[in-house]
Amino acid sequence: MRTVGIGRGWLVSAVLTAFLGVGVAWLLADPSPVASVRVLALGCGATVFGSAGWLWLLRDERRPALDAGTVWRTTAAVAGAWTVTEIVLVVVEAAEIAGRPVVAVPPGTVVDFVRIVDTGRIGAATIVCTTLVTGLAVVAFRRALPWPAGPVLAVSGLALIARPVSGHMSQQVLGSLLDAVHVLAAATWFGMLTALALTARGRGAWAALLPRYSTVAWRCVAVLAATGVVNAAVRLGGITPLIATGYGRVVLAKIAALAVLLTAAWWLRRTWVVPAAAHRMSADASLRRAVGEVAAMAVAFGLAAGLATTG
Repeated sequence: MRTVGIGRGWLVSAVLTAFLGVGVAWLLADPSPVASVRVLALGCGATVFGSAGWLWLLRDERRPALDAGTVWRTTAAVAGAWTVTEIVLVVVEAAEIAGRPVVAVPPGTVVDFVRIVDTGRIGAATIVCTTLVTGLAVVAFRRALPWPAGPVLAVSGLALIARPVSGHMSQQVLGSLLDAVHVLAAATWFGMLTALALTARGRGAWAALLPRYSTVAWRCVAVLAATGVVNAAVRLGGITPLIATGYGRVVLAKIAALAVLLTAAWWLRRTWVVPAAAHRMSADASLRRAVGEVAAMAVAFGLAAGLATTG
């Protein structure tokens, strides 16, 4: 099918725009080199979270608009890629702390990093979670089991927030909670559309699910904006650091990216969601619009990865 080919090919554009976001962060500040790997992990994790979200939402429908087998197969593949990316991320973090090139870091250094350093232990716990998610998705696909949607949603969400909730905001009252809500809102916004683009087949699926996604997306954006403002205000402590510090400049870039995305979302709601819901738009046309929006969101994810690794 043509939609399948497009669905596979657009992943390249999303990866490239994610790296573009990381590149902008490097121009504005001095993030850690791990940002390039972290954004890939975030993207994979959000997609898994979004896929599980659709399965959970559609769990009681007799004739769901998405084929469960297709969704589980996609979830298993992306979760496997997420696990590999998390392993690479731990190795890169270990090499950074040891002051060695990634290709020259000894296995013993990585083991010590996981055993002794808090960041390493969190990375190892994340890998355990992503491996469990991969296994659940594989079993669900092969045996056509409906029940793992809730556990996959919970475990993938835990893996997504493991690093953020242990960061700088953990030292503030309710800081970890704000970070967790911020990350999960972003993952839902990005992941549900990405999962839809990868698994929706036919005009009917887009007509049934795109309006539901649109409603969820606006709520996620509201939560994302509110928690992001609080996080930035606590971290920066004033207006001047927005310009004077690299962290502040990346925050401004994220705000600008969010403003562009909101404008695009408002336009797409009128020109895409409404016609698609009325069955007046082909599946290929909907997929092309989803590709463009996901690629634009990936820029913001790249900025977020750069911000998370900026001192």
